[in-house]
Amino acid sequence: MVILAIDPGSEKSAFVYYDTVDEIILRKGIVTNREMLLCVRTGKDDHLVVEMIASYGMSVGASIFETCLWIGRFIEASPNNHSLVYRRDEKLFLCGSMKAKDANIRQALIDLLGKEKTKGCVKDIWSALAVAVTYAGQTRS
Repeated sequence: MVILAIDPGSEKSAFVYYDTVDEIILRKGIVTNREMLLCVRTGKDDHLVVEMIASYGMSVGASIFETCLWIGRFIEASPNNHSLVYRRDEKLFLCGSMKAKDANIRQALIDLLGKEKTKGCVKDIWSALAVAVTYAGQTRS
């Protein structure tokens, strides 16, 4: 199965097309949300997985609400089924701890997939990969 995993942002989003059978990244990048929307509409994946925002009682700004709107747009545009993955699920699945930081998640992905398969991952692409790997791992169980 090919997953299109998205780490959404208010203006740009990171994405990974991830093959769950071979556990490899087929394509990755960071694009404007309008470009991401076009990508989602093509349906070149079997399943759309988007990182969802969760409230932890902290006040949020306008960019968080804008990101929420984009999440809805991506889901609406997809011709395929979709799932949402929360950051806490990524932390628990990949690191076994809610205290995990971005560096811990990156290292867990490298340990799990190998350095060669994560080559070229930068910035928010790591988060999109974490979304893909978490979803793939949770649905296997």
